[in-house]
Amino acid sequence: MELLKQFEEGSHVQSQDMTETVQKDDNIVQEAIERDEETPKTQDRETTTDPIIMVDKSIQVTVKANVHYRSKDENSDSDISGLGTVTSGQSSPIATSSSRVTDSDSNVTETNENIEQLMCLKNTMRLIQRKPLMYIGINQDCYFLINLLHKHTNIKEEYILLCLKKNRLNITFSELEDNFAISLSYASKLFLTNIPIIASFFKPFIVNIDQQLIKKNLPISFRYNYHNVSCIIDCLEIDIQKPSKALHQALTWSEYKKGNTVKYLISCTPYGLVNFVSQGFGGRTSDVAVVENCKFFDGLQQGTVILADRGFKHLEQMLNQKGMRLLRPPSVSTGEKLTKDQVRQTKIIASLRIHIERVIRRIREFHRYVKATFSN
Repeated sequence: MELLKQFEEGSHVQSQDMTETVQKDDNIVQEAIERDEETPKTQDRETTTDPIIMVDKSIQVTVKANVHYRSKDENSDSDISGLGTVTSGQSSPIATSSSRVTDSDSNVTETNENIEQLMCLKNTMRLIQRKPLMYIGINQDCYFLINLLHKHTNIKEEYILLCLKKNRLNITFSELEDNFAISLSYASKLFLTNIPIIASFFKPFIVNIDQQLIKKNLPISFRYNYHNVSCIIDCLEIDIQKPSKALHQALTWSEYKKGNTVKYLISCTPYGLVNFVSQGFGGRTSDVAVVENCKFFDGLQQGTVILADRGFKHLEQMLNQKGMRLLRPPSVSTGEKLTKDQVRQTKIIASLRIHIERVIRRIREFHRYVKATFSN
């Protein structure tokens, strides 16, 4: 019985403890609720606006925009539109990568073109060095003149070869553009600029022909009565485009050709070697004035016999003063006839002058002068 009483008392105490514990928990919960109700309204506003601010930032970062691209034709009204996600302050990675690929491709293409042009230039130089007489008109034994010219004029070797090849073969500037890996306009500029320099360099190499050498190679038709003839002269006229200025039109008008021309004095030996070419004169200039102003007599020796046609008869007095002699067909006054001896002499001299006519024909047939154009 005592045991039962003690058990009942213990269970009663235990139930009271449990009730007190539950009440304490209820009090804690109630206090927490009251604290929540007592929090300021400003804090509620701050806590409620934080997520809104975060949302606004996320919207600003991930905003979608329509990007329009204008076509190359400015007059076109059509646009190319594209929809894409653009981050503020940043460029599209696709556009950056595509531009890098394009730049790399263009660099590779330019490199390949440069290599190809360099190989073409080397091949052209090799061919000229192998056969210089065919391409630039210089023997293999005289090729050292190219290096000498480069040393004294500072013109690049390939530019010298370009000018000489153009002068020798008269190939087009388009072909020179491919052979020497330069532009067409630059090839033309190089030729016009360097030719006078090259001509002045090679001028000392042109020497007067020895009289003994001329007689040694004299054609048979000259050996009997005209073995003293040293050179044959005549004038060459080349048609040009009509100048724009009236003064130049008058100076270049030729009554013989009935057009605008440029006149040159050509001299050759009896065996056909050209030994003098004068500078150009207007077609209106007489043959005698051309001879007097071209320094032709400076390279002649006393006792020289010059063969010419009737147009140079006024030079006879000047040549006599310098100890030279002019051989030309006989001429008579108006209304008079030639004697039989004069007719025979005219035919003989005309047959001898055929050599200078052949030289002039060779110059005319060289297609560089067929369509000659000269600036005003």
